[in-house]
Amino acid sequence: MTPTQQGNRTVTIGFLYPDHAAEDDYPYAEKLLGDTAKLAVEHVYGTDLHAVAELLDLGSPSRLAEGARRLLTHDPAALVWACTSGSFVYGWDGAREQIDALSTAANGLPASSTSFAFVHAAETLGLRRVAVAASYPRDVATLFADFLAHGGVDVVDMSTADIATAAEVGRLRPDDVVELIVSRDRPDTDALLVPDTAMRTLALIDPLEQRLGKPVLTANQVTVWEGLRLVGVPPPVPGLGTLFRRKGT
Repeated sequence: MTPTQQGNRTVTIGFLYPDHAAEDDYPYAEKLLGDTAKLAVEHVYGTDLHAVAELLDLGSPSRLAEGARRLLTHDPAALVWACTSGSFVYGWDGAREQIDALSTAANGLPASSTSFAFVHAAETLGLRRVAVAASYPRDVATLFADFLAHGGVDVVDMSTADIATAAEVGRLRPDDVVELIVSRDRPDTDALLVPDTAMRTLALIDPLEQRLGKPVLTANQVTVWEGLRLVGVPPPVPGLGTLFRRKGT
């Protein structure tokens, strides 16, 4: 089943996005998808600080349940918690419980999160050794590396920009984002992973991949792909990198 085969209507996928930073990546992706899917975004509000205690609160069951209720008004076929740090900070088992609770709050609809999206995307592309270009402080970024390791992905190099808040990440200029990513590549890795949904990246993925000669997986990219995966087979979409050029994944 492909995402367009949901009766006679274009399928809607719901995304819970934390606060405001780079959510305009979602209408950008929707435009590239054409009539394949509608991407509905609702917001979860809390602190945008990249710190463990605050991230645990941001991804709490009550906040996600409230967001799920708002997303249900869009009649989605699946939901994704569009936050990497607010999911991996719970650890593998806790992040699984988080999306199970999100599914329950959404009347049993399939659900996932950006952290699991990275693991599923890496598995689809056969990635085993990756570098991570994280915007977070090191203690938070280390939890992402641990999460990936649990999913069978070996982080051989992890760099951190030590940016304190999502709002600061969202204000980065495109040239700053490119520099942050390119400067953190490792030639001996299969791909470069960029884990912050607060970072505006979708328009930059193809140029980055051409420059680096390898797949680049970014948070908003894999989140959109994960939503499509939940409802069928993600279609090939020009302009969103190697992950979206795969057929039948």
